[in-house]
Order: sequence, then structure tokens, then C-alpha cells
Amino acid sequence: MDVQAYLDDFYNMASAMGFQREVIEVVDGYEIPAYTREVEGGESVYLSSGCHGDEPAGPWALLELMKEGFFSDRYTWQICPVLNPVGLAAGTRENGDGVDLNRDYLKKQTAEVRGHVAWLEKQQIPNLFLSLHEDWESKGFYLYEIQKEVCKSWAKFILSEVSEVMITEPNRVIDGHEVREPGWIFHEPHADVRDLWPEAIFMAERGVPISYTFETPSSSELADRVRCHQLAVKCAVRELQLTHGG
Repeated sequence: MDVQAYLDDFYNMASAMGFQREVIEVVDGYEIPAYTREVEGGESVYLSSGCHGDEPAGPWALLELMKEGFFSDRYTWQICPVLNPVGLAAGTRENGDGVDLNRDYLKKQTAEVRGHVAWLEKQQIPNLFLSLHEDWESKGFYLYEIQKEVCKSWAKFILSEVSEVMITEPNRVIDGHEVREPGWIFHEPHADVRDLWPEAIFMAERGVPISYTFETPSSSELADRVRCHQLAVKCAVRELQLTHGG
């Protein structure tokens, strides 16, 4: 993947849509960007992707959503499209030092995560956090849900929406977690391993009321994975809108 070309394309599209860009860190010559567009008094949605460099579908999905003009002026948007540009360029899960960024949000040993956390702590706490990932072992789409506050789950709506493109992961145990229903992992707001925090746990600790991590199977066609992420994001944001008064 030509990461610099991607970053340039995203910048051009986001700038045209009125987003502000901030460089949160520079690693091996790659600027790691964060984008915001604020609406006074509106709900806030935060999206991230590209934490694992061998999972390109998420970054492509966010670029496609930007091209579509999906990011309306109803919400304050916070977007980090490529958190691990070195890994993305190399096609590796880890960063250039061999560290899985998505286990570093407590210790903050990597420059990428330190810069990311510093940026996140300057932002308002979002009403919804969406994290776009892939799974090399799964056969179908699935999601993690974390609720910091008790609220209505949107998992079934999201899974139904995505099913038009891809099957739901059939296994009853996914990545060591028993599913609540097929494709739906309801995860408590604490890390599986105490010291190895993923981004989603960090966001729960910040007080984000609800988050979803979307996982598409890496064995499927890239176009299908990208489309699944697009549909899942759109559905989650639509449910947020309905929940907060239409």
C-alpha cells in the first residue's frame, strides 16, 4: 500500500470537507494525522483505523466515507485514519519496532500511542467510538461492544446491515471470548490482560458510553471488507441519531 499517497488523498478530501488536521506524531518520516470538525452542542463521534498495519480495510473505508460526504455537519467528528503508517506500509501488524500498538494504551511505550493519547486527552469525550479492524482467523464479520453506561445495544442492527455483504462469524468462541449471540462479543470495560490495554479500553476508561470494534475477515476480498466497514459505521451512527432524538 502506498501509505503516503493515501495520506495525501485523505488530507485533500478532508480539507475540502472542512476538517482540521493535526499531526499527532511523526514516525520514520510518516506524519500521523488526526482530523476534527466541530459542531456547537452536537454529539461527538470518534473513529480510528490503521492501528494494525496488516489490516488495510479500515483506512480505505474511512477514505471512501469521506469521498461520499458521509461526515455530515450534525456531529462533531474526530477521525484518526492511520495510527500505524509504518506497519501499514510494511504490511505488518506491529509498528516498526515490533510492538502491537493496540496493547500499549496503558504503558504508552510507543511514540505512536503517546502522541495519540496526548491528542485524545485534548478532545471532548465522544458519545460513540468506532474502531475498524480485521481478523486473519475469522470467516465472517463480528464486533466487540463495550458499554460504559447501560444503554440499548445496536449490535443486532449492525450485524443485520452488514449481512447483505458478508456472513456473520459463526464460531461461538472468538479470540477467546464467548459470544452473546453470533458475531456479537459483549466485552466488559476492562482489559483481558491487565497491563495490555487496547484503544477501546482506554476510551472506556475515559468515559465513552458505548463503543464498537468492527472486525472483518482478512481472507475476504478487500472491496467486501471495506464495504462492510462502511455499512457498519453508517448503521452505528444512524442508531446514535435515533437514540438522541432522531
